[in-house]
Amino acid sequence: MLQDIHKRLDELYPEMVDIRRYLHQYPELSFQETKTAQYIADFYEELGIPYQKNVGGNGVIATLKGGKPGKTVALRADFDALPIQDEKNVPYKSKVDGVMHACGHDGHTAALLTLAKTMKSFQADLPGTIVFLHQHAEEYAPGGAKPIVESGALDHVDAVFGTHLWATTPFGVMQTSKNVFMAGTDRFEINIQGLGGHGAYPHETKDAIVLGSQVVSQLQQIVSRRIDPLETAVVTIGVFDAGTTFNVIADTARLVGTVRFLNTDIQEKVIEEMEKIIQGVCVANDATYSFNYEKGYPPLVNHAEEAGLVLRAAKYVDEIHTTEEVKPVMGGEDFAYYTLEKPGAYFFTGAQKAGNEYPHHHPKFDIDERALPVAAKTLISAYFEYQDSNKKLKEAGSY
Repeated sequence: MLQDIHKRLDELYPEMVDIRRYLHQYPELSFQETKTAQYIADFYEELGIPYQKNVGGNGVIATLKGGKPGKTVALRADFDALPIQDEKNVPYKSKVDGVMHACGHDGHTAALLTLAKTMKSFQADLPGTIVFLHQHAEEYAPGGAKPIVESGALDHVDAVFGTHLWATTPFGVMQTSKNVFMAGTDRFEINIQGLGGHGAYPHETKDAIVLGSQVVSQLQQIVSRRIDPLETAVVTIGVFDAGTTFNVIADTARLVGTVRFLNTDIQEKVIEEMEKIIQGVCVANDATYSFNYEKGYPPLVNHAEEAGLVLRAAKYVDEIHTTEEVKPVMGGEDFAYYTLEKPGAYFFTGAQKAGNEYPHHHPKFDIDERALPVAAKTLISAYFEYQDSNKKLKEAGSY
């Protein structure tokens, strides 16, 4: 049956591309995806597959119960976009000013919707139950995964799988990990209050730009001098706002950045060291500060057995010529909340587009659309591999 499913997905490839390109033209930001959620719901309505709307926010969950006994497995796709101006010169360029699908979520949605349409035709022979999990707000913490989990909508699910169309990985390559796969991601904001004044009389001021610069410089020493070299961490300042004109010494400085980590003990160490540095610089210079640290997504940790299932499942997909177990990447993913609660695994589907090798979150980001059916085939192959694995365990009496 799996071969027939893959064949049907190939036949539906033009429709899959049409869905992706439609969604690409009408992106919506995190927590604002009402029209996209309705588009997804209408698709399931037309298929006659039962679904729930507004799950944990704008989430949509559809359920296809097979005609044969088996486990309940969720397959996840996200559908929010980013506040980026689309700079591609393509017919399907975003029509929404300042918003674009710069991370492939439109492709994730197109692949999962087309897979649902395909599996409806095989429902009678399907073992177990597929939960088509369409998640909102992956891009912006607190994200959509956490409230979906907290809603209890996945309490009955036995396992969960998901994929990301990865634009920096060549087409035909599938990557995953049997342990930590993606980093934890936090956000922080530091506001320094000094004393402004005339640029000609610096001795009468407490220069917030100088103080902010000291903080930026010393924060970089956390990773290089205060964290075990065998551990992994990133401290990045992305925003430094201060000053108004050339001859005025700034009284305030605002720094905004991110911390990335693979180990929660390291996360706590970084927070502790940041506080010491900021406080030390400000106390030494008779300035005040505020430090707001927001914990975001935890590290995405795959379950070894389920990641192994994905690696085996990829061998059934003709287009995949290479499977790789890779080191963790420092990008984040709120799929992490699912694997905290349920057995599961996340993987990258190679989608690098020839002549458009721009990374995720870039204004010219695009994907090789041939990866769409590859993603769908791998997800459903992992589903069957999971069902088969549990069936063998049951027959062996170790279930």
